[in-house]
Amino acid sequence: MSSHASNRARVIPLRPVPAEPAAPSEPAEPAPREPLWRDVVGEVLRRERLAQERTLKEVAEAARISMPYLSELERGRKEASSEVLAAAAHALGLGLADLLALSHRRLAHRAQPRPLRSRTAPRRTEASSRYGEVRLAA
Repeated sequence: MSSHASNRARVIPLRPVPAEPAAPSEPAEPAPREPLWRDVVGEVLRRERLAQERTLKEVAEAARISMPYLSELERGRKEASSEVLAAAAHALGLGLADLLALSHRRLAHRAQPRPLRSRTAPRRTEASSRYGEVRLAA
């Protein structure tokens, strides 16, 4: 029995292929990239260390981790275990929950506002915090 079908393997893409833009004259804006957790935590660690005017060496010794490793954590080059994050946080006088809360705030600050999916108009309220006047949509 002979087959006229091709012996080529069928390729199934893992991600859907994006459709061509309808109007090629208009450049499409790339979607904002989601920040990596390690980048956000590293920024928080570095900002806290610099705010305390401490050196990498001082904090690394207090955390009992190597200075190059702490530097790589701060630059977002390494994914740290919860034990290492806790040690770095404690060396800076923070608890692990404090480090996570500061990282959460940093992420929330970077996030773009999303449209509300509500049938009624949002009620505006105002609150003040140490960051200044904040308008909240309820």
